[in-house]
Amino acid sequence: MTEEPEILFEQRGPLGLVTLNRPKALNALTLGMIRELQTRLDAWAQDPSVAVVAIQGAGEKAFCAGGDVRAVWYAGKEGGSLTREFFYEEYTVNRTIHAFPKPFVALVDKVCMGGGVGLSIHGSHRVVGDKTMLAMPETAIGLFPDVGGSWFLPRLPGRSGLWMALTGARLKAADCLQLGIATHFVPSAQHGDLIDALAEADYAEDAAAAVNGVLGRLSGDPGPSAVQPYLSDITRLFAADTPEAILEALNADGGDWAREQRDILATRSPTSMKITAEQLRRGAELSFDDCMTMEYRMSQACMAGHDFYEGIRAVLVDKDHSPKWDPSSLDAVDAALVERHFAPLGERDLTFND
Repeated sequence: MTEEPEILFEQRGPLGLVTLNRPKALNALTLGMIRELQTRLDAWAQDPSVAVVAIQGAGEKAFCAGGDVRAVWYAGKEGGSLTREFFYEEYTVNRTIHAFPKPFVALVDKVCMGGGVGLSIHGSHRVVGDKTMLAMPETAIGLFPDVGGSWFLPRLPGRSGLWMALTGARLKAADCLQLGIATHFVPSAQHGDLIDALAEADYAEDAAAAVNGVLGRLSGDPGPSAVQPYLSDITRLFAADTPEAILEALNADGGDWAREQRDILATRSPTSMKITAEQLRRGAELSFDDCMTMEYRMSQACMAGHDFYEGIRAVLVDKDHSPKWDPSSLDAVDAALVERHFAPLGERDLTFND
């Protein structure tokens, strides 16, 4: 029996449709999928018969649960090249989507984490549905919110981006709209109708206006945001630039919500939290391309470190959810360790020439 392709491409009239096709693995991205997507996006960007691109996830559970970090974990254990190639090529695809010259519509229904956010947040139109659950959970696995997190997270309202990055907070559709992560809400049952409408629209005059027209007809109200009542608390309690100061603020507050956030942070990798806070501080002042160069440097430092391997072991391999972080506390993560994550890689740096 032949195996199903991991990623599917279809042209329906003026619509180029991408379907992530690993439903049993929650559509987690493999290097092969990334390479095929890069090749097809490059072709569609130049193809005058394609006016708009849309991307969706197969199955009932996920848009994309992230990159196939378990495969990266195995490669790192064995000294394989995937630890370099995966991040380099994934971030290149993120940049391609960010700079895509045509409307790019991501149907972010169901689970969307990490690498899935990178395939959607940089597109022109981000459509959430009833089942959306979006998060950047990397501090729980000894990593950092990559795939352009240093670009979009500092640009969210108030300090919501830093809160998301440190805690791995899980957002529903209304929350994504509230924070500007999503541009439209379309009920999950109508996502098939949305794809049909995109394939049938007239893009002769203005492609972006045509997409906006389709989404305007199908968009609905997701209801109230669960995050909205806490935005002022997020801005106040996550105002500092360091995790230590944020924890002090959470401890001083003493409220139930503050205690919940403090308890979450107590389980995260201290190194990940320190480098994430610095990442977002720097990213707020950088161009998109420079953010991606910085993130690649960070990824390679994490691959050379301890906590990524321990985090993946605890969460995805042994599944004991009891990682032994090293260093084990924030005060043991010194400035030199943080700075190593931002050191240039010379000829191995991720750069863009166009």
